Amino acid sequence: MRLSRRLIFLLVALVAIAAYPLWPDGSILESAWFSVVGLGCAATIVTTIRRRRVPGAAAWCWFAAGIALNSLGTLVAMVFTPDSWPSAGDPFYLALYPALTIGLILIIRARTEVRDWGAVVDTTTISTGLGLLTWVFIIRPLAGDATGSMIARVVSIAYPVGDIVLLSMLVRLLLGAGARNPAFRALGASLALFLSGDVAWAVINHVGWVPTPLVNQALPMGFLLAYALPVVAALHPSAREVAAPGDRRSTTLRPLMLGLLSAASLIAPGILAVQVVHGEVTDGLAIAIGSTALFLLVVTRMAQLVRHVEAQAAQLRDLATIDELTGLPNRRGWTAALSVALEQARRDGTPLSVAMIDLDHFKRFNDELGHQAGDRLLRGAAAAWRDALRGADQIARYGGEEFIVLLTGADAATAERVLERLRPATPAGQTFSAGVATWAAPETSEELIARADRALYGAKESGRDRTVFAEAVAA
Repeated sequence: MRLSRRLIFLLVALVAIAAYPLWPDGSILESAWFSVVGLGCAATIVTTIRRRRVPGAAAWCWFAAGIALNSLGTLVAMVFTPDSWPSAGDPFYLALYPALTIGLILIIRARTEVRDWGAVVDTTTISTGLGLLTWVFIIRPLAGDATGSMIARVVSIAYPVGDIVLLSMLVRLLLGAGARNPAFRALGASLALFLSGDVAWAVINHVGWVPTPLVNQALPMGFLLAYALPVVAALHPSAREVAAPGDRRSTTLRPLMLGLLSAASLIAPGILAVQVVHGEVTDGLAIAIGSTALFLLVVTRMAQLVRHVEAQAAQLRDLATIDELTGLPNRRGWTAALSVALEQARRDGTPLSVAMIDLDHFKRFNDELGHQAGDRLLRGAAAAWRDALRGADQIARYGGEEFIVLLTGADAATAERVLERLRPATPAGQTFSAGVATWAAPETSEELIARADRALYGAKESGRDRTVFAEAVAA
């Protein structure tokens, strides 16, 4: 049924757009037809969103409002001020920009659960470069045009300013989190058509070219298609995901984005070079401000990337030394701590012991209750034993159900007392076997661990649920 509605709307919209050139050029019927199509699209968006209860309805309503007002401007201008500039329709035309901007902001906020500062900086960089370009070639010439009234200059400047703001929001939307589904792409295509149409009109007005009748018809038809695409998006099933939170996008720069940022950063020196070649620098202050802003934005982005790389490096270091299941140090991390502790014991002459701990009958527990229960037992035992140890002791997962404990400043008697504190803390009523070895110079760390391991084997061989101490090192 939804597919049928989409097909029906597409057929009606294409017929309505194709019929636009049939009306006399510049006539009130042509303007009325343009407004009717736009208002129809806006009404269809609102009714579709309400009927389907699409999330983010406020954003869609703002889109509809912008389309309705923008399309109505053509009819208002034709009826009230057909031959004047600015016209009575300009406030309606300009209403498109804040309406679409608010809608985009609402969607961006809904799609982004965590503030993505990288996307913000990238968007600002591109917008700053394009803003400088717009200022030099469009806004400043319009502002300095003394032939028109102040109101005419303000209205003329408002259009490129609105385009820059809208383009910034579109770039931010594309860089942010969220699904890239058909409804999202239809909205993006609509915004791109709006911006393309405005750029085309700006270029035509800037060069003073009188458009042909074909161009006069093609450009409005592009706007009509831009009105229709949000309706297509609203009718598509994926519209429900447009305002849904999405995974944060990668902090790293893709080649395309790196190219866009590089191009934006080179706009200021490029404009300066063009003006130097022509023998007159007319926008020195604007170029200086733009260059400074772009430089600071690039430095900020580099700092973000460096922090991201440092965070990833720290995460990799943690992954290399931390056991994922229990959160305890793994064998590699614990061995490094043992080397430091042995050096200190050798220097200070303080005792040091190592205990190997093995959960009794863990395989049987795993087979009877399942691997998830076994994982819970390992996590629970790791947390309970860590809390029961002294502050200076260090426990690690050695492998499987085996754990190893570094007992600094502990002789055999102290080690036994510490291990006895661990037995009642063992979860699920389980028991463990332990082997303890106390270090004696000049024993190496490998030899110390090997003695503790042999003692553990002796504890399991003699009935489990006990602690066995390794024989002293022969003098």
